[in-house]
Amino acid sequence: MLLKISNINVYYGAIHALKDLSLEVGAGKIVTLIGANGAGKSTTLRTISGLLKPKSGSIVFHDVNISGKPAQDIVALGIVQVPEGRRVFPNMSVMENLELGAYLRKDRAGIKEDLNQVLTRFPRLKERRSQLAGTLSGGEQQMLAIGRALMARPRLMLLDEPSMGLAPLLVREIFEIIQEINRAGTTILLVEQNAHMALSIADYAYVLETGRIVLEGPAQELAQSEEVKEAYLGGGRG
Repeated sequence: MLLKISNINVYYGAIHALKDLSLEVGAGKIVTLIGANGAGKSTTLRTISGLLKPKSGSIVFHDVNISGKPAQDIVALGIVQVPEGRRVFPNMSVMENLELGAYLRKDRAGIKEDLNQVLTRFPRLKERRSQLAGTLSGGEQQMLAIGRALMARPRLMLLDEPSMGLAPLLVREIFEIIQEINRAGTTILLVEQNAHMALSIADYAYVLETGRIVLEGPAQELAQSEEVKEAYLGGGRG
């Protein structure tokens, strides 16, 4: 098991945000976390990536307990987050944003190779490589955020709401890119409001409600579950 979270509890002040949460992500898989806004999905990702510290419980990545480790150490181990809202550096060029993704790496030849791969995978970024990131469209910024994460050579990519604010055609394109990245060997933990799309590409899924896992199983099974259909698949977005 690449990532194993056991009974973590996370608080924001007095608010108990995650309650005895446990989940697993197998190597090479796409695992998705679905749930309503405020269910604790982003909090889970922020805790894995070291931006929040659990009060109790453990997070084990590739046999290393990373609970409470600094975020930079967690990136160095191979966990990279693509944050909600993309968070590209608007006043820096596309290339500068991508190069920042490799800031912990020293292997120049490998960095150059990865940069070429990212620009090949995202032709629009290649066309706009000297453009300021803030002038890109929402879809292009999302591609840049994913490309920047790939520059760190992640073993596990945490994706937080990659479809947010994008037109349906672009959503399909982003999800195809996520599948390509996974097929190329990167394990993915995906948080996504668009439950229908998330379940269509994931191997396994967890449903989160008010900080607790209330349902889990193979993604295709959950997509057929009446409970999930009613709560999250009614209008395609939940």
